[in-house]
Amino acid sequence: MLGLLHSVEIAVGATCLGLLIGTGGAYGKLYGGPVVRDLLAAYTTIVRAVPELVLILLLYYAGTDLINQALTAMGYQRVDISGLAAGIFVLGFVQGAYSTEVIRGAILAIPQGQIEAARAYGMSPGLLLRRITLPAMLPFAIPGLANLWLIATKDTALLAVVGFYELALATRQAAGVTKAYFTFFFAAGVLYLLLSLFSNFLIGRVEAWSRRGMPSLKEAR
Repeated sequence: MLGLLHSVEIAVGATCLGLLIGTGGAYGKLYGGPVVRDLLAAYTTIVRAVPELVLILLLYYAGTDLINQALTAMGYQRVDISGLAAGIFVLGFVQGAYSTEVIRGAILAIPQGQIEAARAYGMSPGLLLRRITLPAMLPFAIPGLANLWLIATKDTALLAVVGFYELALATRQAAGVTKAYFTFFFAAGVLYLLLSLFSNFLIGRVEAWSRRGMPSLKEAR
């Protein structure tokens, strides 16, 4: 169960970090200057093109080494970055690229008259984001973000290659000791399935809440 707890911790942290990056990235792509848009386009293109496993290895090892080199150059001692923090950062960085595109598409789906009306009333960008953009885009963004959450829960298994103790590594170690490979890997699959089913239940409730007051599909037809 400790491995499952670590997997959930990383998935939650990476998803939250990815949402922060994605929100800023979406706004930068839509409303930023040419340089900002080009940098964000390069970020989302590269991250979505390179396999997650390669990015994890690159960011985990090269990123840790670069941080310690920078600390050494500034006269500080090298630090040992915890596997949990590194895992959250690596997966969050990957999630951020996908979240950027999901949130950008959700913002574009908002009727532009709402945003133009808010600007006409003199709303600041921050107030516009809180009062209009985020609530209005949520129903459009939830399906895509829900898929990213489910992907994050499974991508935690990739961190086993760098030795972080999560569900996949815990299962492999237990199976190696007992030689009961089928039993332990089947149990791990069931745990992943239960986590996905529970997540789908919560996501369904959140989606229903976000769509309150909106016409249902039957009414729209």
